[in-house]
Amino acid sequence: MTYGSKKWRDWVLEEEESRPFIRRALEAGINFFDTADMYSDGASEEIVGRALRDFATRDRVVIATKVFNPMGGDPNQRGLSRKHIHHAIDASLRRLGTDYVDLYQIHRFDYETSIEETLRALDDVVRSGKALYTGASSMHAFQFAKMLAASDALGLARFVSMQNHYNLVYREEEREMLPLCREEGVGVIPWSPLARGFLAGNRRARDFGETTRAKSDEYAQKMYYQPSDFAVVDRVGEIAARRGIPHAQAALAWLLQQPGVTAPIVGASKMRHLDDAIAALDVKLDAAELKSLAEPYQPHRVLGHS
Repeated sequence: MTYGSKKWRDWVLEEEESRPFIRRALEAGINFFDTADMYSDGASEEIVGRALRDFATRDRVVIATKVFNPMGGDPNQRGLSRKHIHHAIDASLRRLGTDYVDLYQIHRFDYETSIEETLRALDDVVRSGKALYTGASSMHAFQFAKMLAASDALGLARFVSMQNHYNLVYREEEREMLPLCREEGVGVIPWSPLARGFLAGNRRARDFGETTRAKSDEYAQKMYYQPSDFAVVDRVGEIAARRGIPHAQAALAWLLQQPGVTAPIVGASKMRHLDDAIAALDVKLDAAELKSLAEPYQPHRVLGHS
């Protein structure tokens, strides 16, 4: 989402700014790249596709994209109907410049389309070879369970991943979604693992912070910034200071050690963001540190499903 067009969000990096991050990720051994059709109205897919064609070979990378959000003003340009899914996958493949994606994800749950219609359309996409696997993103656990059960009953392609909202200041997914994924063998690839930068330790309650994204990201401002969230960040800072590492590495290390988590989805707008994410793989927190980081958390209302 970080790479695309500033016309979409003012903190987004344009193509020439973006390419060094994708090259650096590949050089570091990262092979999984996640985007969505709606990011920068399709420009993100185009940028990611061109960079991966220039810097990598297709069989060495895993490309994921998503469908659901509006891609135009027509009612058939949104949602998870058979019609939209079939148009959307072809449009995504054209923008990405590839004949298949490795993982095709539903970006949200569609309350207006039957589960069976959506699953049959996704199964068609897999059988046609346009996607190898299907995944899902933020929804209630009961909805995901119904979709998994329906795919099993109908003999259709089964979701292999859940991309959900999960980080140290938003842990509601621990109640039902994460246990469900562990039970069903579904990989968990959390979005916003640093709470859209909140866990980096540079946000303020009075004016949100110094960066362009901190000041203009209304979505983050609605989800975080309650007093207990700042208490969690303070605890991250204590652990990070003792270890001599940045906040981001400590917060990502905690997430990487949570049961069932496969790989967090990381967006980097500064090279140190990417370097911190890579370095976090080598940070192993002990039981006392994990407990300390978890203690200040206070429950939130459900966030990130819309």
